[in-house]
Amino acid sequence: MPPENRPFDRRDFLRQAGALSATLSTAFAKSSSRSSGRVLGANDRINIGIIGCGDRGYGVSTVWAKIGKENNSCQVVAVADCYQRRVNKAKDYHHCDGYLDYREVIARGDVDAVYIATADHWHAKVALDAMDKGKDVYLEKPMCHTLEEVRQLVATVRETGRVLQVGSQTTSADQWWKAKKAIADGMVGKMIMSQGSYHRNSVIGEWNYYKIDDDAGPDKTGEQFVDWKTWLGPAPKRAWDPDRFFRFRKYWDYSGGIATDLFFHVVAPLNICWDKPQYPHKVMASGGIYGGPAFEEKREVPDTFHLLAEYREGHSLVLSSSMANSQHIPGLIRGHEGTIIMVEHGRFEGATPYITVKPEVKGIKGEDGKMTFKPLYDTYKFGIDEQKIPVDQYDPLIAHMNNFLDCMRTRKKPHLDVETGACAQVLITAAVESYRQGKVLYFDEKKWKFVDKPVKA
Repeated sequence: MPPENRPFDRRDFLRQAGALSATLSTAFAKSSSRSSGRVLGANDRINIGIIGCGDRGYGVSTVWAKIGKENNSCQVVAVADCYQRRVNKAKDYHHCDGYLDYREVIARGDVDAVYIATADHWHAKVALDAMDKGKDVYLEKPMCHTLEEVRQLVATVRETGRVLQVGSQTTSADQWWKAKKAIADGMVGKMIMSQGSYHRNSVIGEWNYYKIDDDAGPDKTGEQFVDWKTWLGPAPKRAWDPDRFFRFRKYWDYSGGIATDLFFHVVAPLNICWDKPQYPHKVMASGGIYGGPAFEEKREVPDTFHLLAEYREGHSLVLSSSMANSQHIPGLIRGHEGTIIMVEHGRFEGATPYITVKPEVKGIKGEDGKMTFKPLYDTYKFGIDEQKIPVDQYDPLIAHMNNFLDCMRTRKKPHLDVETGACAQVLITAAVESYRQGKVLYFDEKKWKFVDKPVKA
């Protein structure tokens, strides 16, 4: 039987994934049994383990501590990273235990949830292991690195009943939920097209400028030690390369570049706005390294990247991005009877005071020669005037993290649940493959693979 037709076997996948990371000691080998996790009461303090303590992981770990200090809802009790210097910094800040091996964290009975901020190619493996140990998971974007990992994560959440929140915090901002309601109410009619962008042009944002610790490496001792073999994990084996370790988003082995680092913040909220999250039917991508010498040095992923996708529901998605230019295009959704502009400034992570609904209208010339206007369709009940719908203002990161903590107690779906995250991730992974292969790809959801020809519904 060909591989694409074989019954889905999650445990077989996990055995293969474990073999790929054979450099890890066998002391923590996966068992076939699962832990159910602690039952949390409304007032119980949630214990969080931090896995991945680089710039993002460490920074967000301090926010977990801030939230816990303000309302006693959570605390950080353990941290882990493959770089001893990062472990030391995080454990000193949180006054907790620190490890080089993440399995030390998920093996602890007092850890209720883990926050995962590793390099992208480790996201799925750590999350799967954590859920098998009964832990809920807050998983930084992108959700994972490969198409098969998407399916593994969805299946494991369903099997274990664990809460998984994907960490694109913008999805907890109010504008997407207001837009979702407006679309459901019929304010744009039949959805035709969505568009968005993520452009930036800064030394801070460009991956070639990420700081490298020249004194770090696998041959060092003490805080300078990097467990390089473990960090590579399922990726191809290579000699120590500090550029790959500290600037991993430039390399296909560990990242999808702009698509995974930036477009997830656009695709995930769009899936929330739509009437339901959706997998793409057809995807194509283009781009290149256009930004000049600052972007060419030791780089595999493009600095400019665009994608076009089509959905079976009968609408398209157009996304534009560059690391070498900072001008966005408005983030909006076009319908047959109106348009919703969620972010006029185009920054999907930026605050906005309102969303705007613009009806499609037609002009009618009267006998006196004057023009009057009415909705394009007589059944449209929202008038001809542009409407600005106010958006609640708050910190979306804090809201996203609190939503995760609340869902751990109620067992409800979080704002960016695994199914919605999967729809975003499949699109992004397809776009990366389309760019790398130089061709249009179609998604066969039944066989869970990308193919070269259209797939019948």
